[in-house]
Amino acid sequence: MVKIQVIDLFVLTWFIACWAGYTYFAQRKSATTASLVAAMRLYRREWFKRVLQHENRIADVAAFNSLLTGATFFASTAILILGGLVAMLGTTDRLMDVVAELPFARPQSELFSRIKILLMIGVFVYTFFKFTWSIRQYHFCTVLVGAAPLAKQAREHVEYVDTMTQVASHAAEDFNQGLRAFYFAFAAIAWFFHPWLSVASSALVVYILYQREFRSRTLHALTDDTTVGRSLHLPEAALTALRPDSRPA
Repeated sequence: MVKIQVIDLFVLTWFIACWAGYTYFAQRKSATTASLVAAMRLYRREWFKRVLQHENRIADVAAFNSLLTGATFFASTAILILGGLVAMLGTTDRLMDVVAELPFARPQSELFSRIKILLMIGVFVYTFFKFTWSIRQYHFCTVLVGAAPLAKQAREHVEYVDTMTQVASHAAEDFNQGLRAFYFAFAAIAWFFHPWLSVASSALVVYILYQREFRSRTLHALTDDTTVGRSLHLPEAALTALRPDSRPA
């Protein structure tokens, strides 16, 4: 019977807590604080207001096609990685030999190596489903663009603009969660080498994601517009706090 050490249980718990905890934290904080998700939702709404004023919407459909290309690339990449991980299940002995040659690596059993590979497989299965669902929703957006009514005034067909904004924002959020899974996959890979390296990697991923989502120069650039700042209910002090004075991502 293979013994699972306390440190390995801690690593697995810490990994799940960092991933699930940050996802929950980001969703809650984005509802009350300036973030890339909230800012881009406002810009999408402005974009779709203008879509209704365009008789020729080829450029708008092309823009969605570019978004589809990015999601398709990552979905295809996830499939390739999954194929490699499944193949590794049959060659765990070679993996153990490679890891054992590293000076800081920790000895591990063949069964536990397979458990780690299964964890990686689970991460990329999740990633694949997120990206493919994002692709479908972007396809829905192209249909909504094609079916959008003409409106001479931005205030006309407000409900339709809201629907387009919601569908596109859901697609972008699923794409974002797929990318987030790619980030955490690196923390899972570190577990093959040493448990504490995986713990540090998970914490580093959370820090990087937080900096980019809530403290980045890109966010400041997006919210520097007075109209957007007011839409996000940002006081001047909050906009000043977003300035890149603490090494943002």
